[in-house]
Amino acid sequence: MNDDALVLVERQHEARTALVRLNRPKQLNALNGAVMDALCDALEALDRDDGVRAIVVTGNERAFAAGADIGEMAGASAVEMLRSNRIGQWDRVRRISKPVIAAVSGWCLGGGCELAMTLDLTVAGESARFGQPEIKIGVIPGAGGTQRLTRAIGKSKAMEMILTGEPISATEAERAGLVARVVPDELVVEDALALAATIAAQSPLALRLAKEAVNAAYEMSLSDALTHERRLFYLLFASDDQKEGMAAFLEKRTPDFTGR
Repeated sequence: MNDDALVLVERQHEARTALVRLNRPKQLNALNGAVMDALCDALEALDRDDGVRAIVVTGNERAFAAGADIGEMAGASAVEMLRSNRIGQWDRVRRISKPVIAAVSGWCLGGGCELAMTLDLTVAGESARFGQPEIKIGVIPGAGGTQRLTRAIGKSKAMEMILTGEPISATEAERAGLVARVVPDELVVEDALALAATIAAQSPLALRLAKEAVNAAYEMSLSDALTHERRLFYLLFASDDQKEGMAAFLEKRTPDFTGR
């Protein structure tokens, strides 16, 4: 493993999971273009790897990611921002088909909070702080913060966070629905990997379509989303995993899912 790399990847082969660690500690994992490219490349490689069924993304004990790299953007013009499409990297993250868990300790701000929200669910340590402080530097969230945060916690609380730029605690984030669970800081990565292993034990095909169905709830009307869900449900009856899963249930044994 190259400890100087911007992103470190560890595979847990038996559990069929992988841990992706942001590795820019002196800058509190600030997300510049190089970090986001490295992260996207790592996630896309793992998405193609049949030996990995669930992924955890983390930072370190001080920060998951303390935001985008302001120094990289401060002098940019609107045209430069448009042409570089810096925020398009978050779209690459969104297109990962496998379940991805954020394991968050310390600061999770700005682009870091937007990254966590782009992933599928979040395990937070007690020290975690979530916020969108862009208003304090004269801009607004641009990588999904105004949209995903509002969908996650509702208009009023999202307005408070975005208009004041003030962060909320892990406990507040859990209460608001922004994170799935809060655990002691020293257990964040361990708990997220255990959750990933539980997920990875399921049918890869069912996982992929379940993720697609849940995400559709934010993008379709209820009627359309229900129709979409039903089609995905029926589609899984063409898979070997459906036959294996139901046979194992009836035979009272653990299923052996192959992803076919």
